[in-house]
Amino acid sequence: MNLRPRTSSDPKKEEAELTHPTHSPIHHLHHQETPLTAFAMETKRVLVVGGTGYLGQHVLLSLSRIKDSAPYDLAFTYHSNSNLLEPLLDAIPHSHAFHVDLTTGDGFQSIASKFGQPHVVVNCAALSVPRVCEKDPDAAMSINVPCSLVNWLSSFEERDTLLIHLSTDQVYEGVKSFYKEEDETVPVNVYGKSKVAAEQFISKTWPNYAILRSSIIFGPQTISPVQKSLPIQWIDGVLSKKEQVEFFHDEFRCPVYVKDVVTIILSLINKWIIEGKQMKLLLNVGGPDRVSRVQMAETVAHVRGYNTSLIKQVSASSVHRGVSSPADISMDISKLIQTLNISPTSFRDGVMLTLDLT
Repeated sequence: MNLRPRTSSDPKKEEAELTHPTHSPIHHLHHQETPLTAFAMETKRVLVVGGTGYLGQHVLLSLSRIKDSAPYDLAFTYHSNSNLLEPLLDAIPHSHAFHVDLTTGDGFQSIASKFGQPHVVVNCAALSVPRVCEKDPDAAMSINVPCSLVNWLSSFEERDTLLIHLSTDQVYEGVKSFYKEEDETVPVNVYGKSKVAAEQFISKTWPNYAILRSSIIFGPQTISPVQKSLPIQWIDGVLSKKEQVEFFHDEFRCPVYVKDVVTIILSLINKWIIEGKQMKLLLNVGGPDRVSRVQMAETVAHVRGYNTSLIKQVSASSVHRGVSSPADISMDISKLIQTLNISPTSFRDGVMLTLDLT
């Protein structure tokens, strides 16, 4: 089975839209100039690993909204969030759900027999709470390094699947500002170490990949609400109580709006299917603003009209969290902008969209 995409020279094919909700502020990508209908004769199979998680649900929903011009067969895996299945399947009725244990690989063969080899895999699954990873390093490594996934993909005759893998800004040490992709990775905790190990494993064992080093992802709640605390909603909730709350003033990130991350993923899928060229890509994925937790809280306070005196500035070193945390892992996103021709949403605009204040 050859998954290499076919192309068309028909200039009358219409330009297609990489769809997420029309109010998203991200600039559309230059890849849209190539018509997606060129490959419409063959439905493409996309598998989202960790599809019941926060990013996974947003990716699935956006893919399901691409209909006439880019037909996709969608499948996703889940493990412990079976309670989230029904609302998600109701929202995306033609998708296929598979229970998979990433530590053993149990469940992947069912995907092979019932869904087939995917053209693209988006791996959103991770044990992503640093404190939990610190307590159980073995679990962090077995889940975050996608050995079972890559071994399964290797079982197919053709190795033409694109693997889009979500990594993290916590691969960086945090001793300077605006890290670039070529900077040395010196993680300070088990979570970061497991993600570095995953990057190295993928780059050595799989021929076509895009590794996305993501910062904090924020945005609206999912179709099937996730249980984890969402950063902007949490800040909004605590400040709305009109009580003083402590925030770190000396840890910096580049939070990225979730629908920008989705658009980046859709762009990579489009690029792979249209061009069909070997892809070995590593990208920092963050927003354009370097902000501390204090600045994040101040932004929410300003757009909501809360009293900023409720925000008490403290040092990260004053709180014992049971895990080391890098101080400044802000990222240079020049390569992302140049490679995909995008302009990510500002933090303030993303907060406005998240809180539905636009």
